[in-house]
Amino acid sequence: MLTLMIFSLLLVLIILNVPIAVAMALTAVVFFVGLGNASLLTMLPQRMYASTTGFTLLAIPFFILAANLMNTGGVTSRIFRFAKAMVGHIAGGLGQVCVIANVIFSGMSGSAIADAAGLGQVLHKAMVDNGFQPRFSAALVAAAATIGPVIPPSIPFVLYGALTGVSVGKLFLAGFIPGVLMAVAIMAAIAVLAKPYRLPKEKRASLREVLFSTKAAFLPLLTPVIIIGGILSGIFTPTEAAVVASLYALFLGFYYGDLKLKDLPGIFWISIRQTVSLLFIIAAAGFFGWLTIHQKIPDQIIHSLTTMSATPGVIMAMVIVIVMTLGCFLEGNAIFIITIPIFIPIAQQFGIDLINFGVVMTLLIMVGNLTPPVGMCLFAVSSFSNVNIGALSREIWPFLLGIFIVTVVIAYVPQISTFLPDLLMGR
Repeated sequence: MLTLMIFSLLLVLIILNVPIAVAMALTAVVFFVGLGNASLLTMLPQRMYASTTGFTLLAIPFFILAANLMNTGGVTSRIFRFAKAMVGHIAGGLGQVCVIANVIFSGMSGSAIADAAGLGQVLHKAMVDNGFQPRFSAALVAAAATIGPVIPPSIPFVLYGALTGVSVGKLFLAGFIPGVLMAVAIMAAIAVLAKPYRLPKEKRASLREVLFSTKAAFLPLLTPVIIIGGILSGIFTPTEAAVVASLYALFLGFYYGDLKLKDLPGIFWISIRQTVSLLFIIAAAGFFGWLTIHQKIPDQIIHSLTTMSATPGVIMAMVIVIVMTLGCFLEGNAIFIITIPIFIPIAQQFGIDLINFGVVMTLLIMVGNLTPPVGMCLFAVSSFSNVNIGALSREIWPFLLGIFIVTVVIAYVPQISTFLPDLLMGR
């Protein structure tokens, strides 16, 4: 009953448009006072501070900065040209290019919103100029952007690792195959829709164009190689990899001449604002999470599930339903921060692999980014495409279905995501 009351108050505050960070902190304050533990409010500054001082969390601002530098530094246009030369001639044309470009760019940014708002604008304009319906193009851009946080580097994986202590390096490796499967699912949907939607396709690129576009995109294509190679070889940690990614993005911008010194203050300021916004949510969630632990909510849930003789498969089904429901109302990082302290003890109790669980949670968050009324990728794409959220929601369902199928498969066949971490880093 107490658990229901806590989350009911949180949900009411969110529905009333109270910022998520304030809603979490206020809920914790109300219940500490209401339960006669007002003296514990002295722990509020300490818990908020402790929640944001982990070494792993240092990666978040630098991956945000790297994405903003990439979007400003002319990298997106070179990736687009390369992807167009590779797959522009197959069924779906520039639609397939959109997916491949996002797969490549995902190895640099780690953020779905950054991919949608940066590379997405280039892809949407190109598709519309080549005869694609604006609604279809916008929906595809939003769906393809969700590949970004699954294929490493990934801000959600960094956040999950910071919250759980799970190896971020293993999480990065675990995201490769699921990310590729997401891309395959979206590309298959495009191929099926190509004929009924009369999607135009490009003329096959000449060998000269293939070679030229490959040469132009060669340095950006090295980004994931540098990041993952450096982590696996022990040259730097996943946290330090974020700094390397930012420095490399800065180098590329100046090397290509698309980034000027006068652009840097604006890029830094945008990155600072995005970082502070996320870390404020994490700080407030630290105090909210302490409330759930203080009231032994995870222990009570585990006891109830054990009494019901629940199985790992049933637990995973419950997680999928809960996170997808929350995804309709909350931003992805907020869902992570609210639910992970409760879900992790349950997953451990029932023997669920925490690496695979992190991948499944991230995939579910990506589904939430595409579901109204609070689908963050839908908002990002709607802002520049002039396609309203309602039209996007109706158009996106084939791609959403493909991503959901991949999510369910990964949830119940964990070996798919754990294969690379086990192979390259051991158990």
